[in-house]
Amino acid sequence: MQLVRNVYTQTAAMPKAEIFGLQSQMRRAAVSVPSNIAEGHGRLSDQLFRVFLAQARGSLCELETQIQLCEDLEFMTIIHAQELRQLCEEVARMINGLLKTLKRKDTKQER
Repeated sequence: MQLVRNVYTQTAAMPKAEIFGLQSQMRRAAVSVPSNIAEGHGRLSDQLFRVFLAQARGSLCELETQIQLCEDLEFMTIIHAQELRQLCEEVARMINGLLKTLKRKDTKQER
């Protein structure tokens, strides 16, 4: 959720021409990450949870690309882009950890 809040804060300063472009795309990608995690968890199935975690990871990769683009277009300072990328890396580690835990759980159940 912190990543989403930071994306909203950083994209608020974008040029008005980007309201329906990059700003909107970044916000949707950022919101998609925790939303997919929550929805997957709510499905009460480890298999479905993994599918939604994969969707969340895809949205996170999309957001990382958009952050780089913002930096390249100078819509965002290097420091702000680095801060967002660090948060993305932290969220990616969490998602990967969840996926590993689910995989281990499946392996134990197969025995």
